[in-house]
Amino acid sequence: MAADGKINWGVERRLEFIEFRLSWEGGVRRSDIITTFNVSEPQASKDLAFYQERAPGNAVYDKVAKRYVAGDRFSPVFLREGPDEYLLRLRSLAEKLTDPDDSWIGIKPDVDIVVTPAREVAGECLRSILSAYRAGESIEVLYQSMSPDRPKPEWRRMTPHAFAYDGFRWHARAYCHRIEDYKDFLLPRVLGMRNPGPGGRPGAGDVLWHERFQVHIAPHPQLGPAQQAIVARDYGMEDGEKVLDVRYAMLFYVLKRLTLLGRPEELSARSQHIVVVNREETEAALEKAKFFV
Repeated sequence: MAADGKINWGVERRLEFIEFRLSWEGGVRRSDIITTFNVSEPQASKDLAFYQERAPGNAVYDKVAKRYVAGDRFSPVFLREGPDEYLLRLRSLAEKLTDPDDSWIGIKPDVDIVVTPAREVAGECLRSILSAYRAGESIEVLYQSMSPDRPKPEWRRMTPHAFAYDGFRWHARAYCHRIEDYKDFLLPRVLGMRNPGPGGRPGAGDVLWHERFQVHIAPHPQLGPAQQAIVARDYGMEDGEKVLDVRYAMLFYVLKRLTLLGRPEELSARSQHIVVVNREETEAALEKAKFFV
């Protein structure tokens, strides 16, 4: 522990690990700490004792299993994400984003992830745009638009101020010097970079990025009462609704990902479980965001 009473980062990580194993793996052994963090046996013993001091009753030694297990009144002290903590690590394993030894998951269940084609982003593209962002500069990018009047790649100067992920692709949110407005540049569509230069309008002027809109969603009205109840629970709804607080610039992507564009209430409730309650306001917000249904 540091002199100011704060727990050293390395120690805190080991305490989180102990709590993770107690919560999601049924228990933890001294050897688990030694293997995962490459510490000595005395240090692992000290970590377990420190955890018991900070979280009384959470770790109980099971003489038969020869490990510490969660106490009857186990309550997390160092982990705040609940099931999301475990599922995020499991997902990272399935997507090969983390090494198995770094996942903290001891007994790994069989798992698969819905396949999403990888959207390739060139390393030099990202480095150049990040460099322009850090310097507050602009940069020319050879960009392939999907607009019918721009069938071929064109050089466009942009001043990036933010990044966004729509669930499938990464975007650079930037001031476009050609249209003199802010827009999204999909990173996989950037084919070349050149000529860093003075920046355009700063990100503070991007109203659609900074202002937010609330989308109200509810269970599909054609679902039965029990089905609506489970959908409400699934989405964390209160009084039959969930409010999604969304940037105007991200509104289209959020609705698209949730299949809420158009008229979801006209789709089969078997596959489309949620609908938009404030439909008229949402369509007006899409127009403001310069997206049209």
